[in-house]
Amino acid sequence: MALLVALAPARADAIASARSAYAHGDYQKAVRQLTPLALRGDAQAQAMLGFMYENGFGAPKVYDAAVDLYIQAANAGIPFAQAMLGLMYDKGHGVPQDVVLAYKWMNIAAAQARSSQRDYCLRLRNAIASKMSMNQIAQGQAYARSWTLAHVQAGRAAPRCSSRRAKRCAGLFDQEALAVGGGRR
Repeated sequence: MALLVALAPARADAIASARSAYAHGDYQKAVRQLTPLALRGDAQAQAMLGFMYENGFGAPKVYDAAVDLYIQAANAGIPFAQAMLGLMYDKGHGVPQDVVLAYKWMNIAAAQARSSQRDYCLRLRNAIASKMSMNQIAQGQAYARSWTLAHVQAGRAAPRCSSRRAKRCAGLFDQEALAVGGGRR
């Protein structure tokens, strides 16, 4: 137990140091600091490292590696990784292009994101929906709902989707998606 308590500040310091290195343009240092954390399963480090691989910051631009990191972080409940994974599916970068999976991940990100980020996720999700049929939207909503409920029950969803708020997160703004005019017939 004492070891876990001691590791938490070290992890926070490493993440803060990596963010500082990134902000100052020292991308290679950020990658060096994030890689060991990501390999140990730190979801925040995985999300940040995925972004760096996606964009070629301090590491080669490797979409496959970015997707792998985003998947791990997204499944751990990191909204940024969920949104980025949605965009990867939308663009077909590192994965086959799939608007249903893009919608699923963007919908999950919107449900779990902080209010300051939610509108942006919703706009991206609705842009994806504009390329989809109503059946595809319904399928994406079902995938998102299923993922969210399973992660809430397992205690792995973001705090904004705790069991107390599971119904709201499982709803994933379904009615809003239809009202925005997402989808073709």
